[in-house]
Amino acid sequence: MTQETVAPTSEAVLDREETISRDELEALQLSRLQHTVAYAYDRVPLYKRKFDEHGVHPTDLRELSDLGKFPFTTKEDLRLEYPFGMFAVPQHEVARIHASSGTTGRATVVGYTKKDLADWAKLVARSLRASGVRPGMKVHNAYGYGLFTGGMGAHAGAEALGCTVIPISGGQTERQITLIQDFKPDAILATPTYLLTIADAMMKQGIDPASTSLKYAVLGAEPWTEEMRHELEVMMNIKACDIYGLSEVMGPGVAGEAVETQDGSHIWEDHFRPEIIDAFDPSVVLGDGEPGELVFTSLTKEALPIIRYRTKDLTRLLPGTARPAHRRMGRITGRSDDMIILRGVNLFPSQIEEIALRIPELSPHFQLELTRPEGQRMDQLTVKIERRETVTVEGVASAAKVLQQQIKIHVGSSCTVDVVEPGSLERSNGKLRRIYDMRPKA
Repeated sequence: MTQETVAPTSEAVLDREETISRDELEALQLSRLQHTVAYAYDRVPLYKRKFDEHGVHPTDLRELSDLGKFPFTTKEDLRLEYPFGMFAVPQHEVARIHASSGTTGRATVVGYTKKDLADWAKLVARSLRASGVRPGMKVHNAYGYGLFTGGMGAHAGAEALGCTVIPISGGQTERQITLIQDFKPDAILATPTYLLTIADAMMKQGIDPASTSLKYAVLGAEPWTEEMRHELEVMMNIKACDIYGLSEVMGPGVAGEAVETQDGSHIWEDHFRPEIIDAFDPSVVLGDGEPGELVFTSLTKEALPIIRYRTKDLTRLLPGTARPAHRRMGRITGRSDDMIILRGVNLFPSQIEEIALRIPELSPHFQLELTRPEGQRMDQLTVKIERRETVTVEGVASAAKVLQQQIKIHVGSSCTVDVVEPGSLERSNGKLRRIYDMRPKA
């Protein structure tokens, strides 16, 4: 199929579950939720133990609100059950295993049956289609392959949609550019900071990032702001949409953003039941529109059912728009475990990104350094951020002062701003590290 014959966004054929009413969807959720809770209790020793200790039984789940009676699952639970203690099916029924990197502790391991893999591919395909990708398009997949769920999850979804997949994986930025130039893909899948790395590298080669064949970018695996979206869309002449997921719940494709509205990712609630809890008092389940920590319960997973998993992602639930029955996630403002508490003020890297990208002299490339100078009891924050190529020395000093003032006004904390030369900070090859904690260890 040639580029000219690809159907426009309005002609997309939706899954039946994308078009049902909210009442129909909630009836489906309750049926699937009752099955999943009983299934997990019967098959996963951790859940039987936790439910019993908590004084609840699967038969206590009579309506959707009853889910709040059940205990949470945490990353630590998965680590304690390493490697296969969370699996609800015999080993010979597990078709694939993925795992986290284990950089912050023992790896978390997730498994999939053949049906799980088929469901996963369907939901990634649904997310890609919502974001403008169509059958017959060429898709450049720059998510990392391997035990990380991003690469293979996105790959399977693009193939299920009927796309031609270019499985380049992450890194090798020069080769990425060559293949984009030569293969002329319609869409790219990557983290937002890695797509920014590719665009910057193109400009250094004298290639206009807006001149490529790319029309759509489906970006995820790290929080990003509307300011970053604008930066990428203008720089590359594309439509950029969010895709959300995490390995413990499934992988990419738990939620996807519609290209016609670009107003947050719709959660595919026929497969996942979301909740928002108070991150500081987890016993409090918050209403739609209230910000807090996102919690997920799977409704259809066989190998690894997950009950009330605390994601640590901070967001809020909003009414559906492009898919009215399915609620949307607001932008992820950060992760509760990525939160910096600086002199009593809560701060997230996404807040700095949002402020910095409103200052024309400053680029999206920045790092946050936390220090505690010898003999002092107060922590210090230094924002290291690159200037744009066209900025003068006078412009650097002015921009640094503006950023420092805006952080004080909007975040409520003082910091030092160090504007550095273009290209001097670490570039993303996948997920980018923003915070460098150099405080003395206790």
